[in-house]
This record gives sequence, structure tokens and C-alpha cells, in this order.
Amino acid sequence: MAGQGWELVGAPNARDLGGLVGADGRRVRVGQLVRTPALGRLTDEDLPVLAKLGPACVLDLRGSSEIAVAPADRLVGEPRVVHLPVHDPEHPVFTYVSAVLLGHDLDAYAELARQGTAGAMAAIYRWFVTGESARTGFAEALRLAAQPENLPLVYHCSAGKDRTGWLTVVLLTTLGVDEVAIRSDYLRNNALTDSLRAVIVEALRRRQPDLDVEAVLPVLEVRAEYLDAAYDEVRRVHGSFDAYLRDGLGITEETRTALRAQLLE
Repeated sequence: MAGQGWELVGAPNARDLGGLVGADGRRVRVGQLVRTPALGRLTDEDLPVLAKLGPACVLDLRGSSEIAVAPADRLVGEPRVVHLPVHDPEHPVFTYVSAVLLGHDLDAYAELARQGTAGAMAAIYRWFVTGESARTGFAEALRLAAQPENLPLVYHCSAGKDRTGWLTVVLLTTLGVDEVAIRSDYLRNNALTDSLRAVIVEALRRRQPDLDVEAVLPVLEVRAEYLDAAYDEVRRVHGSFDAYLRDGLGITEETRTALRAQLLE
């Protein structure tokens, strides 16, 4: 990855959040917060790179049903592994994303495709703000990141773009990074996963010649409209991001201060 000196072939959108400018002009510490997709597709060559990153804690935001059907995370050393499932069985997009990534049959999702997967993705992002397991998981993730024994922290979901993306928004906003920089990091996913997306779509097309690619792309991409849906929900429900952190997630001033102390230079 340009600028960070390392890459993971089996996790092309993995990246270090270090270097972004936060509160009082202080930068996010390099090598402390690393966002990735699920780590089950890491190559043998990736493992020494992960070892060098040296995560003390690996945080997995997937539900148990997603973990069960995916290859197990490939880890090195003995990091603490924490599961904080941000998953709602009422939202079929979660299982749809897993099915797409794993090359499973998509026939069961025909109704979702007809309804519009882009709309379903925006609905998920609104749920990130208000859903019970979302609020619980994202809040606990912030508290974990505030504890020095959990750093460096590697965190992921399935594709490393939606739940991982919103947790990144929450972390960086708490650290005082401005919205323009946060949005830029969020949108980097598409360029980083361009070739992977093409491979997945081609594999699906081979299995299902009548595949509606336009119904699949919205779950393989990030889009500004998804992020906007979450930001709009924050404003609608809480009025401001500060109030969302305080009232929606229960993040205390003490935790915010600890996060900045641990993660800003």
C-alpha cells in the first residue's frame, strides 16, 4: 500500500490509520490502529507482514453465522481475539455479502436484488447508528482501543468496508480527525479492491450466467451515499456526533481522553 510500507495480498484493503491529523494537530500514531477485512484469505507471504504489525488484539465484528462459513482467520503470535458481533439477522445484506465473498449461490437473495441492494446498504448504515448490537459493539470497540494492552489493534468484519468502515469513522471522529479525511479513507476501499471485485464478479458470472451485476456491485463497493445515510441518522437521532458518542454509545469523557492519549502523538 502506497505510503505505509506494507501490504497484505490476501487483504488488499488493509491499512494503517496512522498519520491522519487529529485533535490539536496531533497525528494518529502509526501502527496502532489497523483496519482489515477478515483474515482467512491471507497468504503464507502475508503472515510475516502481520507478525511485524504485531497486533496485541484482533477484533472481529462478524456474527457467528458469518464466521462459521468463512475460512478461519490466519493469525500469528497469540493476540487476544475479541468477537463483538455487529449483526442483524433481519438484514439479509449481511449474509448476502458473505455469500458473494465466498462465491455461494445467490438464488436465495433474488428478492433483495429486486428491492435494490444500494437501498439495503443505506438501510444497514442507518442501522449501524441505532441497532442494539451495533451500538453495543461499536461502543465496546472504542473502550478496547482506549486500553493500552489492546494496542496495536487490528479490527475487521467480512469485507472490511462497512462495519469496519463505520467503526473507523467513529474512532477517527473521536480522535478529532476531520470529516474530509475520514471520508477519504472510507472511499479508498474501492480503488484498493478493484481487481478483487473484478475476480469475484467474474467467478459469480461463470456460476450464474444470468447474474445481475448491478445487483451485486452495491455490496462489493463503498459509496458516499452509504456514509451519508449514517451521518444523516446520527443528526436525526442525536443532533450531533458528540451526542451520538455520549448518548448513543455511552462513551464517557474519560474514555475519549484515554483514546486520544493512547492513539495521538
